[in-house]
Amino acid sequence: MNDKQTILDNLSSFRERNKFSTSEWEKRGLNSSDVDLYNGIQNLLNNCADNLIEATNADCTPRKIKNILKNSLDSIKSLEYDTEERELICEYFDQLSKIVSVDFKDNLNSWLYGKVLSTLLRVTSFLKGPEKFVETLSQDCTQCSSKLETFIKRKEDGIPDHSWTIIQCDNCNEFNLLSTGPNIKEYRFGNYKSIEQLPKQEYTKEQAYQRLEQIKFFRKK
Repeated sequence: MNDKQTILDNLSSFRERNKFSTSEWEKRGLNSSDVDLYNGIQNLLNNCADNLIEATNADCTPRKIKNILKNSLDSIKSLEYDTEERELICEYFDQLSKIVSVDFKDNLNSWLYGKVLSTLLRVTSFLKGPEKFVETLSQDCTQCSSKLETFIKRKEDGIPDHSWTIIQCDNCNEFNLLSTGPNIKEYRFGNYKSIEQLPKQEYTKEQAYQRLEQIKFFRKK
């Protein structure tokens, strides 16, 4: 499968998801509020995905693709939503931007925090310098083939690999099994969420995969 087809498949998968289902809110410990309001946002996100599919098929420039994201985000009035709701909306736009490989962080920060605070965040980030990683681990999602990356910030000899981690792809919500290996002192998730850790003293690899299948069965999207 080529890169273009992978992008198209991931955009289609994003479009098909119910992005504001009750289960999505429950994962965040929140209750859904205005159903009609979120149906409108879901339609807007789906239209944005459709426009990105069209732009990808037409081999549009990254600038045009970014404008599609920007115009869609700018059409949403952030003050109509509380903090958790705005963060969820930003999370979905972030997923779209990563699918099409567009840097959209500044736009999301401006929409989420306002232009003044967003500028302060950029200045602070500049003064701190870029975040440094000593290694990046990567594996393909078993459903959508997105790269599930783990960014290693620090390593230290002698640290055992304690556990298997069941993770959930941000793009398609599929559950996958991750093992980072030994000597990992500090790391950061990429485009996935940690769902459950399984101690390796208690779970063999086969048992970890069995637990993974249980989670897939009982937490169907």
